[in-house]
Amino acid sequence: MASDLTELTEIERDAISEIANVGVSRAAASLRQMVGEQVLLSVPSVRIVSRQEAAKLVEGGNSPKLVAVQQSFEGPFSGRALLIFPQAQSLELVRSIVGAEHSLEDVIDLEQEALAETGNIILNACLATIANVLRKTMRMSLPSVIRGDGATMFETNKSNSDGNLVLFLYIDFTIRNRDIRGFIALLMDLPSITALKEIVKDFIAGIDKQHVG
Repeated sequence: MASDLTELTEIERDAISEIANVGVSRAAASLRQMVGEQVLLSVPSVRIVSRQEAAKLVEGGNSPKLVAVQQSFEGPFSGRALLIFPQAQSLELVRSIVGAEHSLEDVIDLEQEALAETGNIILNACLATIANVLRKTMRMSLPSVIRGDGATMFETNKSNSDGNLVLFLYIDFTIRNRDIRGFIALLMDLPSITALKEIVKDFIAGIDKQHVG
């Protein structure tokens, strides 16, 4: 395996981080409209890691019980987008979206549907913006809700080492005035990392041309 496939140059990392930041900012604006509270974002982190390392990063040393909304995306590069929360906070998130007037029983009944819809809006906002910045088209699957630890979120059927390495792009977010924090994460395998690197290289070259012009 060529090492240049599993490494990003500083300029590639910065460009991917900046593009992701635009996408996540749009996603945060959608979430803010849904919950009526300010959404605080961390700087995007872009790393090529094993799935095991990605699992540890989302667990963050806390309770490994997580709930996530996932959507597959396809286009010039493919992968999975995930909106991940500690399971203990998922009902609080649903309550903040559907309104405090609903009983706990209502919130529990609505949880699966509300989480899927929330994930759909946020992940679509993020990926559509990234695709738009790169002038590419992406197709997205319907959202599904998964529960489990970090390893469950990132499990793979591939046994080879190439299938184990992923581009892990993640952003912490916190909803102010509520005990809710989570991640938006994008996961891509090596062929998609290679494709993304080429697209980002062209994107950087286009910016350089504009500056020269």
